[in-house]
Amino acid sequence: MKIFLILGSASAFLAVALGAFAAHVLKDKLSPEMLGIFEVGVRYHLYHSLALFVVAWIGSQFPGVNSPVAGWFFVAGIMLFSGSLYALSLSGTRWLGMITPIGGLCFLGGWIWIAWGVWKSM
Repeated sequence: MKIFLILGSASAFLAVALGAFAAHVLKDKLSPEMLGIFEVGVRYHLYHSLALFVVAWIGSQFPGVNSPVAGWFFVAGIMLFSGSLYALSLSGTRWLGMITPIGGLCFLGGWIWIAWGVWKSM
């Protein structure tokens, strides 16, 4: 479960750095719409970086729950959801928005996996 503590820390660091980058560098370079899209990516990136800590905690508290699967769902979600929003806002390439819902499904899958696993272990 240490991998999810490491990934969560690194990912949260990156989310905060990207948020600062948006606030200080991109605010004058992107349209308000594109800056808003970037900020949504940062928000969900940070939420799910914290979710990686939840995965590590659940793994220590509920050993029967296969929480690493949820962790990898969250990692994939961060890459696909937030990554596509970052790329869309920086490039203006709208078709990248078609990738975003796949990342959202990964986020949902991670949360459902946790709920189901804990439910089954009760």
